[in-house]
Amino acid sequence: MTLGREYFESVYGESADPFRLDDNWYEERKYALTLASLPKQTYRRALEPGCSIGILTDKLAARCQSLVSTDIAPAALAAARARVESPHVSFLEWSLTDQWTAVSAGGDFDLIVLSEVGYYLDEADLRAASTGIVEHLEDGGTLIAVHWRHPVADYPQTGDRVHAVIGETDGLVRIAGYSDDDVILEVFVVSTGELDSVAGIEGLV
Repeated sequence: MTLGREYFESVYGESADPFRLDDNWYEERKYALTLASLPKQTYRRALEPGCSIGILTDKLAARCQSLVSTDIAPAALAAARARVESPHVSFLEWSLTDQWTAVSAGGDFDLIVLSEVGYYLDEADLRAASTGIVEHLEDGGTLIAVHWRHPVADYPQTGDRVHAVIGETDGLVRIAGYSDDDVILEVFVVSTGELDSVAGIEGLV
């Protein structure tokens, strides 16, 4: 069963940083891998579901002209708003299981970042969310997914299963990836045609 608002309100009620995002090398390294794996230097309009306390949000803001960051825990959103001082970032209480109209009013995205959120959804909800992602990413848009690989008793799915489901989604083409014992990272593009590499886009080949 998908984990809902009550679960996350309880988690953030016990700690301001329940996932230890702000005090360990695993997270810092993961954020560096995430940013380095983005195939474009800058993005026009990005979506970050499950922003938590805004650490990755702050880093993404430097790469995005406009960024919509969401969470379903009010305490997390309050912490993220306090951390991120950018006129280009907007925060919204929203989940991948909610209607997309709340986040898509400004048009489609050219980047969606799924960082440590997919395994909170059960498989049916994740498949529906992945379809929604394809529908709201413009042609050539990037989806980057990054997840913890170790099993967690509370979570409906493992990180590896999340990536298997995402990889089965029609319309997504995998262009890059990285994994080790702890983390799996994959980059997908919505495309109906031939894709250029980063070097190709830069005119280096």
